[in-house]
Amino acid sequence: MRIVSVAAMGLALSVPVTAWAMSPGGGGGGGGTPSTPSMSASGFDPAEEYRKGVEALKAQNYSDAKSSFKKVLEVAPRDGATNFLAGMADSGLNDLKAAQKHYERAVKADSKMIPAHQELATTYAKLGQMDKARTELAALQKLDQACAGTCPDAQALKDAIAAVQAALGAPAQASLRTDPPLLFASAQAGDSAYLDAVGLINEGKYDQAIAALDRAKASFGAHPDILTYLGFANRKLHRYGVAESYYREALAAAPHHRGATEYYGELMVERGNLTGARVMLARLDNWCTFGCAEADELRRWIAAKGKPAS
Repeated sequence: MRIVSVAAMGLALSVPVTAWAMSPGGGGGGGGTPSTPSMSASGFDPAEEYRKGVEALKAQNYSDAKSSFKKVLEVAPRDGATNFLAGMADSGLNDLKAAQKHYERAVKADSKMIPAHQELATTYAKLGQMDKARTELAALQKLDQACAGTCPDAQALKDAIAAVQAALGAPAQASLRTDPPLLFASAQAGDSAYLDAVGLINEGKYDQAIAALDRAKASFGAHPDILTYLGFANRKLHRYGVAESYYREALAAAPHHRGATEYYGELMVERGNLTGARVMLARLDNWCTFGCAEADELRRWIAAKGKPAS
């Protein structure tokens, strides 16, 4: 595990430089040439299930897609990207009520997810819930106003607004999308976003890093490295409850993930829960027979904030 220092708080972040299947450390840092999610996801079941779901959607095999996304949501039930794609699978099966619920969860998780707003509005229109459909149209129009034609999503916003307006005018003829947008199917786009996030975290640009990580998550789903980074970036912004939820999801996906365990322990120290932090340290010591950087760093955190673990 290679370590690189981060200016903020003097904390060391660690990024795996070997594939996830070979290195259970994973997640949360920069330095050297980090492995990207497409290189490491094969050893991680939720990410693999997410990939299977995307491929099943592309093949119009909606039952298999639904099954795969259901498994991912057992690990990360509030994940916006997975809920959006699960909604597409439900639409393909003509289960509009189920699709509605997934799209609602998607926009709740990510209020800027344009295709989720579009599909939710169209679904509402087809179900005769016109007031709700107009609310989603208003949400898209608000995003469009903020964009003012200058953001990367400018054309996507205009297309989504036009599609929703058409659905409101003729709901019976409106079509629901069941093919994943390119971002959700592209490992290359996901890797690029992930590496961008690594650099942004090392620069202390946490809000931008979160946006990049959300793009990576759209490609790879509940990958533990991405979830760990999301926890770290939110923690640096003092969003402790959000950070904890990401750490817990990372550990649900990969129970022996050293990076998530270390950072969750550090979060506990920050919140005054030294007992919980020592539990995290004990787990690391148990896994790291010959010692590891994650255990050493968490030990220093505990020593600096309270009595060292005995």
